Amino acid sequence: MKKVLVTGAGGFIGANLVRRLLADGNEVHAFVLPSSKGPGWRLDGISGDIRLHEVDLTDGERTANAVAGIKPDRVFHLAAYGAYSWQTDASRINGVTLGGTVNLLEACLRSGFGSFVNTGSSSEYGWKDHAPAEDEAAEPNSHYAVAKVASTLYCRNIATTRGLRISTLRLYSVFGPWEEPVRFVPTLAVRGLEGKLPPLVDPEVARDFVYVDDAVSAYLLASEKAEPGAVFNVGFGRQVKIREAVETARTLLGIPDGPKWGSMPNREWDTRVWVADSAKIRRELGWNPAVSFRDGFRRTVEWLRGNPAILERYRRSVDSGETTE
Repeated sequence: MKKVLVTGAGGFIGANLVRRLLADGNEVHAFVLPSSKGPGWRLDGISGDIRLHEVDLTDGERTANAVAGIKPDRVFHLAAYGAYSWQTDASRINGVTLGGTVNLLEACLRSGFGSFVNTGSSSEYGWKDHAPAEDEAAEPNSHYAVAKVASTLYCRNIATTRGLRISTLRLYSVFGPWEEPVRFVPTLAVRGLEGKLPPLVDPEVARDFVYVDDAVSAYLLASEKAEPGAVFNVGFGRQVKIREAVETARTLLGIPDGPKWGSMPNREWDTRVWVADSAKIRRELGWNPAVSFRDGFRRTVEWLRGNPAILERYRRSVDSGETTE
């Protein structure tokens, strides 16, 4: 049994990763933000199976003490701030996303570890008219992207100068169970189950959707196989336009509504080209995403249907426009 630490365990991808690690028989330690509401709704039903630690990564001393008490074999760092459109405070973005990464890695260096997987972002590349490879120059286009680039470079520097197994995964558009309800795919699923469509942006806006189970597999492979300082793109490698995603939902759910394009304004990060070059992770780690957007959307709908209480939570959030983070 390996002792594993997951930061951001109460978030979307973190909650899925924790479940996989538990299923694989690991002793899972989870960092969650201190809260009077408990560890968060995504960990309902499994909080008794993991070792919960209320840790704010911006507190270096508390972080160091917690890591020293755990002495993890593997570390998966997913905690961040700024990934969502409503998370705009630049000071907090830098404090949590960059400062938290520095505090955590410094603590891990003191306690020792076998592998450390950092979470990067496709936004580190900025606007591109092609699928960028990992060795392409970063051109971050937001405060969050800048903080992610800095975190990636910090991790890479420590890894290469000390020969430590620290790697970074640059995630594209991960979707699936436990995603934030007001994001595009969950909103499309919730409204679709009502026979409706949500407000929509330009139909030519593009995403590279990767199902969360495939993303979790990338984390596990990186922790086992990645060389010191390696950076990997995690995307399906196929661009999906919003038009195609909507037609997928209409077909699978029999939605009679026609799309009202432009009924929602484009966001500042929306682009007509967004696709991953995933050749490196396929070649070096043997990662092969197995779930297409169509299949992943179907699985997400089935998950919502099979969990009425969660579906109701999602409906309330979509109706109100309020986030659950």
